Amino acid sequence: MKNEICKKRFTDFQLKWIALVLMVMDHIHYFFEFTGKIPEWFSMLGRLSAPLFLFCLLEGFQHTRNRKKYFLRIYVIAVGMGLLQYIFICFVRRPDGFVPQNQMLATFSILLVILQGIDWCKQKKWGRGLSAIVLPLIWPFVGMGLIQAVPSAANAVLLLHYTLLPMHSAIIDGGTYFILEGILLYLFRKRRALQAAVFFVLALILEGVFPFLLTPGATAEMLITTMYGWMSGFAAIPMYLYNGQRGKGNKKLFYWFYPAHVYILYGISWVMQLL
Repeated sequence: MKNEICKKRFTDFQLKWIALVLMVMDHIHYFFEFTGKIPEWFSMLGRLSAPLFLFCLLEGFQHTRNRKKYFLRIYVIAVGMGLLQYIFICFVRRPDGFVPQNQMLATFSILLVILQGIDWCKQKKWGRGLSAIVLPLIWPFVGMGLIQAVPSAANAVLLLHYTLLPMHSAIIDGGTYFILEGILLYLFRKRRALQAAVFFVLALILEGVFPFLLTPGATAEMLITTMYGWMSGFAAIPMYLYNGQRGKGNKKLFYWFYPAHVYILYGISWVMQLL
């Protein structure tokens, strides 16, 4: 009976494929919105993509045999993408000035360090644990303080942010709220229904209520037309339907597809603006 139930639910790879398809839809809208021909609902559905990848990331972190290798695989790609983003920002941009802000893997890298710190604290390795938790969280404040104290250091801090030491508060694609969601998902991972419910409520608050209250002149209509980040909360449904099985598939595909499709779409959009 248990095996029959598992077959009716989603495996890890199935969740990743769902996330991948939704991500591509979201990025088609992101890169080609200037054409006026891509429907907004592409991006609305795309709100579910990042949380699903986040959920799979946490499952991978929990079950991998080599956490160091798992982290480095994500971190190296994040550094490479960040360096390209820095180059785009400082030296070369699409004709309309658009630069892709795709630092989700940088967000994942910060989160993995914090989660390892939480586990070290559980093992009473307080020095390592607290350092891994606190240092990534305070780095943005240190970086901004350094810029204020030594304005000439701004470019060096910016380069560090986009490469080796990303600052969670300065990441547009992911960032502070997303890291908080990831921490809570991890803490409630052994109680699937509660985990999904917590994520749903947190997404509504952090990506719906807060932006609405903090945006001058925001209207209820805007929660549907432009401020629809809260729709990411519906990722709680497939999260709850996860059957705990890895499933069959090529895990390397998801690591390389992300940067590959970002730059292919960006390149195509660039050419379209030149024609």
